[in-house]
Amino acid sequence: MPPPSVPVTAAGAQAAAITPVAVLDQPSKKSSSAHDYKGFVAGVFSGVAKLTVGHPFDTVKVRMQTTDVTRFRGPLQCAMQTISQEGFRGLYKGATPPLLGWMFMDSILMGSLNVYRRLIATHVFHVDKPSLPAAGHGMAGMCAGATVSFIAAPVEHIKARLQIQYAAKKSDRLYSGPIDCLTKIYRHHGVRGVFHGLSATLIFRSFFFCWWSSYDIFSRWMRNHTNMSTPAINFWAGGLSAQVFWLTSYPSDLVKQRIMTDPLGKGLGDGERRFYKWTDAAKTVYKESGLKGYWRGFLPCFLRAFPANAMALLVWEGVMRTL
Repeated sequence: MPPPSVPVTAAGAQAAAITPVAVLDQPSKKSSSAHDYKGFVAGVFSGVAKLTVGHPFDTVKVRMQTTDVTRFRGPLQCAMQTISQEGFRGLYKGATPPLLGWMFMDSILMGSLNVYRRLIATHVFHVDKPSLPAAGHGMAGMCAGATVSFIAAPVEHIKARLQIQYAAKKSDRLYSGPIDCLTKIYRHHGVRGVFHGLSATLIFRSFFFCWWSSYDIFSRWMRNHTNMSTPAINFWAGGLSAQVFWLTSYPSDLVKQRIMTDPLGKGLGDGERRFYKWTDAAKTVYKESGLKGYWRGFLPCFLRAFPANAMALLVWEGVMRTL
């Protein structure tokens, strides 16, 4: 059941706000196999839309986060250099893992979110789920984020390694694609290598507390103090809460990316490993660039959050109405 301040159709906005594949159960419509099928199909289309709009921004963000500060003067130069040297397709490197991963990630994320909301409402706040306060939604979001991290970590790990391959020709790259990347990492480093960066992912996704609590606050305020339509409330609350999330979580995301793109070494032949702990990466960032180093690449990330989630919501609602 969606939070009390959010109309039933806010489910689509909440799904788009993180990844647009899953929808919360609605009070007037119990989950059924037919409804699950519609949600899955709509999620595929909205996932493609979000990837199309947002992935180029994400590629620039990851490259800004993980390269030497002298390589790119800013996000615009990074984007232009990528296009000139690797073609427009260079901005979509590593797009396959998140596109496929979102189908699984959102199912677990949104399903566990509902379970955690019920448990927290009953055992922590001692209220019915519709009366759960913003802090309760935040706690549920944080728990759901931790749960989905076990799928998100390998998906984001492979994506990040593909995104930092700068060679235009596939023959000059260490990994020819996501399957090749996964196979080589597993061959030389096993399951632990595939899940490299899991602890950093858990830290990053703990900030889902800020996302889900602020979404509830924005939705509640807009419903009580404006005359906006339900879709407009969904759109603005989803976009604004996404901005709140990135403003609070970005430094942890940067450290996560540094860890996930750190050479694994040994038989993989990608270099010598530098970071064995989360704190090693965090200290290195500060040593290299000070506090501003934690915000390198923030602009493309911030610019991406609103339009990508808005587009995902528009496609989600359109496909759901069509089915």
